[in-house]
Amino acid sequence: MFLLDSPLQGEIRGERSLMAFPFFALAKNAWMKPLAYQSDKVSIEVRPSATGVATIYDKEIVLYIASLMASKIEAGEAVGQDFVFTAHDLFSVTGSNHSARSYARLSEALERLQGTQIKTNIEAGGEGEEGFFSWLSEARLHYTRTRSGERRLKAVKVRLCDWLFRAILRDRQVLNYAHAYFQLGPIERRIYEVARSTCEADSLEIDLAMFRLQVGYQNPLPNFRAALNHIAAADAIPDYHLALVEVAEDVAADAAPVRRGRKSHPLRVVISRRAPELAAESESGADPAQ
Repeated sequence: MFLLDSPLQGEIRGERSLMAFPFFALAKNAWMKPLAYQSDKVSIEVRPSATGVATIYDKEIVLYIASLMASKIEAGEAVGQDFVFTAHDLFSVTGSNHSARSYARLSEALERLQGTQIKTNIEAGGEGEEGFFSWLSEARLHYTRTRSGERRLKAVKVRLCDWLFRAILRDRQVLNYAHAYFQLGPIERRIYEVARSTCEADSLEIDLAMFRLQVGYQNPLPNFRAALNHIAAADAIPDYHLALVEVAEDVAADAAPVRRGRKSHPLRVVISRRAPELAAESESGADPAQ
């Protein structure tokens, strides 16, 4: 018999590095290709298992576990790497329905989280790691059988990886998520996470190509631009407003030979915080403060 962790009562939380950088595939279905991110300071390599790379939807489980852990820390409780919870509570928090298909997806998500291999130079809790790790070093579904022989899920037991456990326990770089996050599509989720974790001032401005890498978008840049134009028009990112802005070319570019055809200008992505009253309208009850 397992002792269940108390149902989550507070906000959904996320570790800052997992918000800022692309560790998960932007897909609903299996993504079988490796992922990579490289900047001057950060390198990330993600390898799929036989069932694919963990997706942005699988990440909901990681967020739920991080939230349970953060709540325990705030309450002054001892925390370990093992967590036991019900699928019912997980689904209630993330807004998933309680259908048989949701339970099947849970099993698939746990398998991907345990099988995906991650390598990064980001240090956690003052320590670095060489080699690969998985988000969950253990993931099991425990069930009983009814008199008719039907399986009934009792509990989900997982063990959080050392890297993320240290990051939450020691670094304490954990931020709240808006409740509306779970209603967003894959790209919108990543835009929100990047904005939430990196927008220290009232706005963030970044080159379109660099932003594509940080979001983790795998298709060509023109496709990303089209997707962002659609997202900007919908203006549904909780707490933040997104815009694409053409920037003037510098003198050196103006001196270069003019090519035939329509002249394009470099694009930058500008993300700005919504005014408090507008944020409240788009996300009732969300707390944008850490």
